[in-house]
Amino acid sequence: MGRWFNTAGPCLPEYHYMIPALRRLPEAPRLVSQLGYFVVHAPRQTGKTTAVRALGDDLTASGEYVSMAFTCEIGRAAGDDYHAAIQGVVQEIRSRAEVALPPELRPPPWPQDGENLLKEALAAWARACPRPLVLFFDEIDALRGQSLISVLSQLRAGYNERPADFPASVVLCGLRDVRDYKAAAGGDPRRLGTASPFNIKLKSLRVGDFTAAEVAELYGQHTADTGQEFTADAVARAFELTGGQPWLVNALAKEIVEEISVPTAEPITVEHVEAAKERLILARATHLDSLAARLAEPRVRRVIEPVLAGTLAQLEPYDDDTRYVRDLGLVASSPPVRIANPIYHEVIVRVLGSAVEENVLADPRSFVLPDGRFDIDLLLREFAAFWRENGELLTAGMIYHEVAPQLVLMGYLQRVVNGGGTVTREYGLGRGRIDLLIEWPYRTADGKRSWQREAIELKVWRTGEPDPLDRGLAQLDGYLDRLGLDHGVLVVFDRRAEAAPITDRTGFAEHHSPAGRPVTLLRG
Repeated sequence: MGRWFNTAGPCLPEYHYMIPALRRLPEAPRLVSQLGYFVVHAPRQTGKTTAVRALGDDLTASGEYVSMAFTCEIGRAAGDDYHAAIQGVVQEIRSRAEVALPPELRPPPWPQDGENLLKEALAAWARACPRPLVLFFDEIDALRGQSLISVLSQLRAGYNERPADFPASVVLCGLRDVRDYKAAAGGDPRRLGTASPFNIKLKSLRVGDFTAAEVAELYGQHTADTGQEFTADAVARAFELTGGQPWLVNALAKEIVEEISVPTAEPITVEHVEAAKERLILARATHLDSLAARLAEPRVRRVIEPVLAGTLAQLEPYDDDTRYVRDLGLVASSPPVRIANPIYHEVIVRVLGSAVEENVLADPRSFVLPDGRFDIDLLLREFAAFWRENGELLTAGMIYHEVAPQLVLMGYLQRVVNGGGTVTREYGLGRGRIDLLIEWPYRTADGKRSWQREAIELKVWRTGEPDPLDRGLAQLDGYLDRLGLDHGVLVVFDRRAEAAPITDRTGFAEHHSPAGRPVTLLRG
């Protein structure tokens, strides 16, 4: 069997299509040569473990160092029992060395117990080792509380004895940067700007996402092995949907090649990529579910909710909530704060609006007109009736309270559009709105495939603010300009304390945008 796209565990060159692992951490060899203790962090399933294992193997193969990566995962179950956690980590180091290193480079006999077992064991290995010792503590943030404090403290205690009597270089690898270890160790997460429990850190390296060129390179390996081409448009769309997130890049291709099973003789197109995206989102694979599970965390909600609402986030100096959410991979790694990629957009909104979808009884087929087009007018009327009856109850139960009405509408849309068309969302900090685009395929009278596009803009009227109608009409004009459409829908949710009851305030009106485009206004 040939190579395949990997979505589970570290990549192996002989089995998996992969970007060369050492390319992912180009600065690491220099830091090792400087006897650096440093951090490598990245969100889950971005290739971190693959990269540090390859780097450890490469350093040993160079003849200059003895190096290997091992996991601290075994210490997770120990919790605050730092004695059990340290014993587990020390045992894992020896077990991994038996596999990764030749006999002459493996650890000598070392202490089996004691308060400073890790420090003494590593010191014994460093003294006996014929070359400088370099160790990668992978999954370091699997350790919590006193267990994490103990590991960091023992590494700190031995640091000044390197390289003759302690590892020359130590690399801590995990989801988060070292600044967040203070919280994991039981410190106050609101004061992470203060001293770190690992203040000997030389630098933090982040394993980044793939570039557009690397996505093309990865998919090109499949073409070289099988002869099956990814069209240029398909590669570009895959990069656009994933933002280069390595697991998503591989998962899209794996879905197309193995599950959709596009015949090898056929090229892979944009349509295949779109189908794979929808299947991934609906299947809610482990990677996507693990991210979705974070949405209820207060630190995550504090960052994500303003993005969804289009309002400005109230961020403070040393705002480690933003750093934390970036380290999880939910938002992009550089300013401004925005969801990392369109697939995560979809997952977040669908998870938060899932309760709405479950309560929509309308039959999606009833919104299809005889000519195959989507009945946008019926959609708006049916949603208005649904909102009058259920809006207050549904919004009251949502933890993302500031964006609850928008989530209700998006959940309703997803229910009635899903399967026939698509809903694309645009939102971001400070824009004060959410833009939605419904794209619906249909056949023209002569049998040709065409697309109906309907634009909807969502605004919220909050207490103390003026009516957003005029601004919304102007903003909708800009959105319609960009889409090349001559009409649109503006939805304004009234969330003022003094707003009329939902049954009285929900209704329609016809307006024109500043450019003269007809606009259907729905107030709710």
